[in-house]
Amino acid sequence: MSDHREKPRNRSHEALERVRRLPWGLWLFSRIVCLKAPYFSTIRPVFEELEPGRARARLKCRRRVTNHLGTVHAIAQANLCEFVAGTMMEISMPREMRWIPRGLEITYLGRTKGRLYASCNLDGVDLTRQQDVPVRVEVVDEHGEPMAEATIPMYISPRKPGRDAKA
Repeated sequence: MSDHREKPRNRSHEALERVRRLPWGLWLFSRIVCLKAPYFSTIRPVFEELEPGRARARLKCRRRVTNHLGTVHAIAQANLCEFVAGTMMEISMPREMRWIPRGLEITYLGRTKGRLYASCNLDGVDLTRQQDVPVRVEVVDEHGEPMAEATIPMYISPRKPGRDAKA
């Protein structure tokens, strides 16, 4: 794990560090992300781990995320992948850089009726230069069995001069 005393990278990272100290801090930060991007709230994801360069979140199987087979819907899994990768990118960016997803490619590997866990990391990626970064997200069930694999190409570019880092 990284040293959480490092200087915050941007306003989103600052917000994470403030709420992390509170009881249920990552749960609260998950809710904040869902307020900022309301579509994520449809699956009620919760971060278990979140720091620059690494993230892991869970999704509980409940009726609202199931398909006609009673298993977690494929699009709910894709939504979880974007939640994890996008939030990780947001808190990882230096203040002078920005990111945007360019797509999402996902392969579904199994059906589950239990909890799902999505995780990703940015090992060895230089976030200070303009580039496309493929973020790989792995989704496993509560037994560690692979359920989905996604790749989300993220375009990183310099922020326009005079624009502050968004929260």
